[in-house]
Amino acid sequence: MHTSLTRIAAALVASTMLAGVANAETIRWARSSDALTLDPHSQNQGNTHTLAHHIYETLLERDNDGNLQPRLATEWALKEGDDTVWVFKLREGVKFHNGNDFTAEDVVYSIERAKSEFSNMRQLHAEVESVTAVDDYTVEFQMEGPSLIYPNNLTNTFIMDKTWSDENDLATVQDFASGATNHAVLNTNGTGPYTLESREVDVRTVLALNEGWWGETPAVTEIHYLTIADAQTRISALLSGEVDIVQDVPPQDIQRLSNTEGFKIETGPENRFIHFGYKFGDEPLASSNITDSNPFNNPLVREAMELVLDRDAIQQVVMRGQSIPTGIPNPPFVAGWTEELDAYPAPDVERARELMAEAGYPDGFSVTLDTPNNRYINDEAISTAYVGMLGQIGINVTLASRPVAEHSPLILANQSDFYLLGWGVPTFDSAYVFNDLVHTKTDELGTYNVGLYSNPELDEKIVSLNVESDQATRDATVAEIWEVVKADRVLLPVHNQVLAYAMREGVTLPVQPENQPHMTSVTFD
Repeated sequence: MHTSLTRIAAALVASTMLAGVANAETIRWARSSDALTLDPHSQNQGNTHTLAHHIYETLLERDNDGNLQPRLATEWALKEGDDTVWVFKLREGVKFHNGNDFTAEDVVYSIERAKSEFSNMRQLHAEVESVTAVDDYTVEFQMEGPSLIYPNNLTNTFIMDKTWSDENDLATVQDFASGATNHAVLNTNGTGPYTLESREVDVRTVLALNEGWWGETPAVTEIHYLTIADAQTRISALLSGEVDIVQDVPPQDIQRLSNTEGFKIETGPENRFIHFGYKFGDEPLASSNITDSNPFNNPLVREAMELVLDRDAIQQVVMRGQSIPTGIPNPPFVAGWTEELDAYPAPDVERARELMAEAGYPDGFSVTLDTPNNRYINDEAISTAYVGMLGQIGINVTLASRPVAEHSPLILANQSDFYLLGWGVPTFDSAYVFNDLVHTKTDELGTYNVGLYSNPELDEKIVSLNVESDQATRDATVAEIWEVVKADRVLLPVHNQVLAYAMREGVTLPVQPENQPHMTSVTFD
């Protein structure tokens, strides 16, 4: 801990010396946790994408209202006479940071890489049969069948320079879970508005303006991206003038900062839900005192666990009002959400105890809950609160709290019996939740199905969504899937996050619903 704080302090001092008093060119931006890697196809994780969006670019992006916008692609449409082929026209005159031209072959290479082994992005492209460069600035995607929503899947798939990648032996995506590395983990070559100047993992990353960027020159020409895990250290750095923007503001500090002269808060709902998950299957849990069965596999136990989850208390006490309790793991931004699905039961401890007895666990059981402590707003505090609630029905929980860099590989390897996770939905479509969190875990789907839930009948419906051409039929199938997911309590949703960004007066950064703000959006008074 002492070493970590010393490194943070040194980074702050160095940042202050380099930037002086922050001006209209330099922004010092603090977050609670760092990007997991710079390999753009390795991890489908929000913090990782947020940093990558400044260096690399995607074919399409979303504005702050959630609308699809052109980026490296300028036009996209289904091919005339063939609703199984998407055609993308590419932006001309774009160059990578090393001066190489951006062409269709880079798109083909990047999509194929994103579909490959070890890529956490491959489920987004599972229905892509092939990608073809028609000419230097036209790409065709041959889908397995009609795919109405495929363009929505492209907002976090970054385009790499094929020539640079081949020169640096990057055909294989970083196998993050095994601890493997490659040249792209610490080195970059994108087309984005900023270039990588230096990187000290979990401490500081410095980005400089890409003078050859095709877009309008942003007000921010240098970024000091600082990782400060401790919330109070992060806020103190803002108050002392050592940083200009804090992205992860604890709810308990919002009012204080709002009332402090020289600072302001921007707030807004996030397209992200927080949930608990548990291991399914007949095998006993590794962390439990029950050695002949898996209590979580019993639907009565899962019902009891929901009946002691007091979402409103977590909103009021833990989140200080800065959350939106929910009964469905799907934010209101997303197609498929309904008020009926969003409803959740009032806490009923007595009924929960009866259910535990009916399930054969009148005295409860023990289990370990794995939680990150620097990824989501008050993540460890949410888990701590739930531990107390579960104790009311005899579920004795040991809390294992870790930084997200340690939490992510643990759960991706399906080594957790019980866990907390947050999930954003960048496609704004329910299929994204189903493909990653509900579908049986395969090479392409179920990447974050940490609990190993499996329902073959549901799998068929999930796969059908990606090639269904009739919108009414697709909507009906989405509703059917949600009915089963909610009834089975595949996931136990807590709330949708509400975001708060803090910044010094004179700086404005709008809240971005996916919590992926771009420093190109910063304006100065």
